[in-house]
Amino acid sequence: MPKTTNEQEKAEIKFEVILDNTRAPESIHWHAEGISGSIEETKAIGISVWDHHQKNTLQIDLWTKHMPIGELKKFYIDTIGGLSESLFNATGDEYMAQEMSALCSRLVEHIKK
Repeated sequence: MPKTTNEQEKAEIKFEVILDNTRAPESIHWHAEGISGSIEETKAIGISVWDHHQKNTLQIDLWTKHMPIGELKKFYIDTIGGLSESLFNATGDEYMAQEMSALCSRLVEHIKK
């Protein structure tokens, strides 16, 4: 059935977190319509949502007990790098984007030591 002009296209992103008996994440699976053809497993997720009422960010950060510390550090560095690109694309603020990228470079050097 064709959509009417009042219907909007929708997409869902789903996360499933399996907890152990201490309520620590044992495994994390995700699925996104149109992005992933099947349910994917991951060892870490970071989700940020802007609360326009409180003017702050709500954040969910989860990682499984099987996530190696070195990979978790790289995950956060990659996240900052991706945010740098997104910030530049959304705002055109080259200074902030470059500062975030510079931070990523310093952090990469730090974890190499």
